[in-house]
Amino acid sequence: MSGLAETISNLRKEVCALHAELTRYELVVWTAGNVSARVPGEELMVIKPSGVSYDELVPDSVVVTDLYGTPADGDWGNPPLSPSSDTAAHAHVYRHMPDVGGVVHTHSMYATAWAARGEPVPCVLTMMADEFGGEIPVGPFALIGDDSIGQGIVETLRGSDSPAVLMRNHGPFTIGKDAKAAVKAAVMCEEVARTVHVSRQLGDPLPIDPEQIASLHARYQNAYGQ
Repeated sequence: MSGLAETISNLRKEVCALHAELTRYELVVWTAGNVSARVPGEELMVIKPSGVSYDELVPDSVVVTDLYGTPADGDWGNPPLSPSSDTAAHAHVYRHMPDVGGVVHTHSMYATAWAARGEPVPCVLTMMADEFGGEIPVGPFALIGDDSIGQGIVETLRGSDSPAVLMRNHGPFTIGKDAKAAVKAAVMCEEVARTVHVSRQLGDPLPIDPEQIASLHARYQNAYGQ
């Protein structure tokens, strides 16, 4: 097995396992949602096949495409399956955000409810300051089928500290240095969307001073953990 084929094999295993995290945290239903990963050093990505249920997903069914969403030929044995219907959006992000190594899309309930309102989730929790560096922004409405959604993701997140965007009337997309980081952002996005929603049922959430948000974000991103 060549070095590239081995890298793709490992990414397929990782992406397949990460899809199980979407169901474990109840971020998806039926076959909706997808995880992708950039192949390091290559103009390639791996992504969930379209319409395949999560309990039927295996590493060898994960599709390898170029960064325009076209299934790629190689010695990795691409399956005879169509890639996710969101592939063009993922590919656009990888082409225009070179530091992004993973992209995730879900229709998680609370985050999608905020997207349906076209309203950013305000930064009223230290957890949000840590992970998102401010509010979770709303991206423009865009139809699926081409890279319009990807354009909206890039336009909204470029220059933002947030790894998550709520695409209006659609749902959350998250990015990360790798696929695992993007899945973590998707889990956290749903958690804070739910908590802030509940808080608003009780009254007006208290804002956090922007300087404190910046301080919390810097500490969490640069000093927290091992």
